[in-house]
Amino acid sequence: MSNSCENYGTPNGTDCACPPGFGGSTCSQPACGGTIFQGSSRSLATGSPGNVTSCSCEDGWTGTSCNVCQTAQACQAGFKSVEGTAGALTGLNTGQNNTLVCNTSPRVYAGGQMSCQVKNPTLQTIFPGQSTLTVSRTLNASFTPLPNVTAFGPSGSVYAQLFFNGVEQFYCTADSCTQDLDSGDGGADWNCENLKCTCRPGTSFCGAVKMTDLSGIINTLSGGLGISCNAPSADNNTATCAFKQDVINQVFGLSGLTLSGCTFGECIAQSTLNTLSGKADPNDSSSGGSSLSGGVIAGLAVVGGLVALALFFLLLGLRAQRRARKQGAGSLDRTGGAAVVWSDVSYIVPQYDHDSWFRRRRANDPDNQKVVLDNVSGRVVPGEVMAILGPSGAGKTTLIDILAQKHKSGRVTGGVSFPGTGDRIPRIGFVPQQDVLPPMLTVHEALLFAARLRLPEGVPDSEKHARVDDIMNRLGIAHLRNIRIGDGERRGISGGEMRRVTIGLELVAKPDVLILDEPTSGLDSVSAVKVANVLQALAHDEENPTAVIASIHQPSSHLYHSFDQILLLSHGHALYSGPGGFAPAQHFSAQGIPFKEGYNVADYLLEIASDPPVALIPLSGGTNGGLHSGPPGSSTDEVEKGIGRSSANGHVLENKMEGMPEPVKKSWFITSHYQATFLTQLEVLWGREWKILRRDKTLFFAHIAIACVLGVFCGGLYFDTDTTIAGFQSRVGCLFFLGALIAFSSLSALYNVVELRPLFLRERSASYYSPTAWLLSRFVFDVLPLRIIPTIIVSTITYWMAGLAPDAAHYFKFLFILVLYALAMTLFNFLLACLFRNGGIAILISALTALYQMTYAGFFVHLDDIPPVLRWLQWICPLKYTLEALSVNEVGSGLMIEDSLEGVPVNVSAALIMQTLFGFGQNNYYRDVLVLFAYIAGFAVGVIFIVWLRVRERR
Repeated sequence: MSNSCENYGTPNGTDCACPPGFGGSTCSQPACGGTIFQGSSRSLATGSPGNVTSCSCEDGWTGTSCNVCQTAQACQAGFKSVEGTAGALTGLNTGQNNTLVCNTSPRVYAGGQMSCQVKNPTLQTIFPGQSTLTVSRTLNASFTPLPNVTAFGPSGSVYAQLFFNGVEQFYCTADSCTQDLDSGDGGADWNCENLKCTCRPGTSFCGAVKMTDLSGIINTLSGGLGISCNAPSADNNTATCAFKQDVINQVFGLSGLTLSGCTFGECIAQSTLNTLSGKADPNDSSSGGSSLSGGVIAGLAVVGGLVALALFFLLLGLRAQRRARKQGAGSLDRTGGAAVVWSDVSYIVPQYDHDSWFRRRRANDPDNQKVVLDNVSGRVVPGEVMAILGPSGAGKTTLIDILAQKHKSGRVTGGVSFPGTGDRIPRIGFVPQQDVLPPMLTVHEALLFAARLRLPEGVPDSEKHARVDDIMNRLGIAHLRNIRIGDGERRGISGGEMRRVTIGLELVAKPDVLILDEPTSGLDSVSAVKVANVLQALAHDEENPTAVIASIHQPSSHLYHSFDQILLLSHGHALYSGPGGFAPAQHFSAQGIPFKEGYNVADYLLEIASDPPVALIPLSGGTNGGLHSGPPGSSTDEVEKGIGRSSANGHVLENKMEGMPEPVKKSWFITSHYQATFLTQLEVLWGREWKILRRDKTLFFAHIAIACVLGVFCGGLYFDTDTTIAGFQSRVGCLFFLGALIAFSSLSALYNVVELRPLFLRERSASYYSPTAWLLSRFVFDVLPLRIIPTIIVSTITYWMAGLAPDAAHYFKFLFILVLYALAMTLFNFLLACLFRNGGIAILISALTALYQMTYAGFFVHLDDIPPVLRWLQWICPLKYTLEALSVNEVGSGLMIEDSLEGVPVNVSAALIMQTLFGFGQNNYYRDVLVLFAYIAGFAVGVIFIVWLRVRERR
């Protein structure tokens, strides 16, 4: 029997108990006239289905079904007609005083009725006629005058019916309702759950015309229901309400289906009204303050946790810094004092098949190995300067790298030791062939930067200043103290002065041994002699004699005679190792190679090394026996410089060094070999970055100027966009333009990292600071001034000129998304710059990635129209989530589309157009935020991982 009760009536024997305003055995017939107190005995509308157009209400009653009271007299008369007296109430009698009144406000105390007109241009175009909605709201059934008559259903329930031209079209119900009166303006909001609706077949809305059949939509309505009503107007005592549900909101906007001309009526005892007005009802949510949502609480918890974690690490850093400075270092240790001895040093690298695409190496095949150094031995003691001579490809740079304990990709055998250093690791100063210096710093600032990071933390800053001043005086560059170093684009100091500054960067660290790779290359003879004099003075210092080793390409006669020891290399073999001056000439003259008096000894030695007699080449030792020197087409010089080498991802032969700790195997997570604590590293790095930013404002002001120009351009292009369908497409186009602009402008972050990479490699190899400290400094001084500030500028100008959602909440959510996307793209370009040594490849991949994102963002092509084999690529497209979040934020402001199609007025929610045109989900904003955070975290971890493991000096 229960299945036959319509309008969600309840079985009552052979009949049905019906909601107010309905009767008949199945509750299918609407009431016609009468009062709500008459219940099932009311007159019913005639016809099938019943039509109430010709029905009229009694005095004091209104609404489609005449359920809404207007006066207290009407309530009293209606109750008297069924009970005989106005005092004998059958509801909850405690405290009641036999006086019924009519509550005409939107607020419900026990069980109230309301009736509204449904006027929507789009709905009226499809269904021209009069549509009305009746709603019965029961908050607490026990307080109503006649339970199950003047109110229906359990407490916290709603029953609604929509009539079109007097005929019921569909009916709905919901439960678990609460009433919210927080606005305090006389309105009321009802929020319910478990909505269900039923369409009446054959009616105008539900199948009378197949093209306009809404049965499939109405019968599937579910979830939450909201009924929001404003305070009644003082002019006609009617109010405006909204009927809200997810599907309805998508069609008619977030404000729901607008209801106008709403009237309210609730017959209730005066004493009950007084009592309920003065206390909080258990079912009335208006008594409590609003609480934060779970998402907001979780977000605040995450932010609080991150702040607490940052403070914790800051405290740890301060503690470590304070402890290091308290320990002190007494005074600066003496410089030098260590000798360098190497015995039978050999270096072998594999050869590769140039004809093979993959260049597969056969590392264990002697025929595919190249001997770069073959059993080279030598010795340098403090107070001596050794020059390593030889033609190009002789192995000079390779030997220098091995003595300086640089990472080598081939196999190293032999022994290298540093007598005089005891058990500690020797401090080796290494001066590379190229001068890689910060161009925007002065000479004094560059040396002080090195001193603060390479001298122990406990050394007072005053002593570090004194050390820098002493080094500058010894190098003869004191007069350059406040002159910027400069580079090829900015004028600064000369090449010889740069070389002395580079040497000074190593001397401030108080090295035991100083090793230089071609320190005079590219210098004129005068500058080369000045550099040689500096090395001589350093080596022969009476208080701190130092062993100095330098590879020299083609020295002049004057330069040659400044060296105490000479090592002559030829094709990886040592032809001579001993005193300098004329001793090498005498040695080879004794071997039958005549020397002309007055001839430059250096040129004489290089001529011998270029094509040495076979008798001068020592036989290969045991470790290298049977190894060939490689194919004729591959010179030692090519092997040294990496020609024919596989990529950095290729297999690297194990380095085997005897008699010394392995210098190349440094754990990437250990930072104990740094002299300065992590916090000091950050302070010094941030200080340098701030100076560079203040002095080189070109890039910063270029970003700001471009942001302003593009903001005005984009804002003018989409100026004051209207709310038509075409206007909404323009709005999304504006958002897409901003996302694409950020994607391409972040390319400058890639270029910055590529430009700074050589300096970072040199400083990292010298243990200035940890890669993490460098990354943090780059992130702060690149992201904030060059990414976030320009993003805010261009976005703000465009936002208000284009006329997007005009409220602060949506504006800041808009900015939040764009800042997140800017961070993600900046870190992505950092990752590419660190992953590829070739900046051109990194820029190409970044540009292609930006084009891919533009394709899969959802603006150019509907994502559902992409073939399935390619459709999955949308889920790894950051711009897709950015554009979706921006669009959802825009329609979330309640944006309504007001347009006309072929003369038919359209007044629907922009959310419906957004889903139709672009396929974006209306509730995906916070999901997109989480995805963007995931991209930021993923790219950040990738950058840290790559920098620690791959961005290191490889020689």
